[in-house]
Amino acid sequence: MSPGDEQGYTDYGDTGHTRTRLPEGDPYGGAPRHGGRRSSRSLVTVVGVVVLLIAAIAFANKNNTHSKNPTTTRGPQPQSAPTAPSGTHPVQTKTTGIPSGFPHTEQGAQSAAANYAVALGSANMFNTAWRHAIVATVYAPDVTSARQSALDGAYSSQAFLSNIGLTQDGTAPKGQTFVSRVVPVGTKVTSSTADTATVEVWYTSLFGLSGEASKNPVTESWYTTTYVLKWADTDWKISSDQQKDGPVPVGRDQKASTAGDMTKAVEEYGGFTYAR
Repeated sequence: MSPGDEQGYTDYGDTGHTRTRLPEGDPYGGAPRHGGRRSSRSLVTVVGVVVLLIAAIAFANKNNTHSKNPTTTRGPQPQSAPTAPSGTHPVQTKTTGIPSGFPHTEQGAQSAAANYAVALGSANMFNTAWRHAIVATVYAPDVTSARQSALDGAYSSQAFLSNIGLTQDGTAPKGQTFVSRVVPVGTKVTSSTADTATVEVWYTSLFGLSGEASKNPVTESWYTTTYVLKWADTDWKISSDQQKDGPVPVGRDQKASTAGDMTKAVEEYGGFTYAR
């Protein structure tokens, strides 16, 4: 790449991110990109803090969820296909806006895990009332209190909120739109018993601030979260979860959208209810 090409890309180097071609000038302001590399690294670092926090919480609770649940042999399962989903239609009921009432089956556990990943990765987690409602809905009763306390500490940290560009109450500054959205790509069951299931959810995550003055433009990341679910209160609930990076696909050389286009897309395109 010639020296004159360098302004057209962001290169995250040791973060494992691929290069993304940006529109002429700053995609979220029109001015030349100065310090973009530093702000991108800052966002990656902050998101990493949340990943480590969730992983630490999961580690602290996993001893009682793994050791007592031996794997059982499963019967024939729907085969995955490269371009088509497998399984039945999603559930028809919701609790706090989150799909609920999943079948007491492995497929039901996969659908629950995918939908719970969407809720836990949403911008609503930055609002105290919504966060408490989500935690109470997706986590098992015996771990809800501990999870709520830990997540409250993380999401109310003023240093954390400042680093990602949010105000003290967890909202976006005037003229900007906060984006935090998880899009599941696939799920699989790695072990199960009659009342437990360990499900891996592979997903892409959009995170950042869309707006003319944003210093943390919306970026894309890839993760896999392992959920240990158990049957409680006539539904699948999370007893522990642990997140890791990837698998990460090779990014195409596409020009990043402007702040206006990104904001419009987030406001106009709604999320989905997921089912295996």
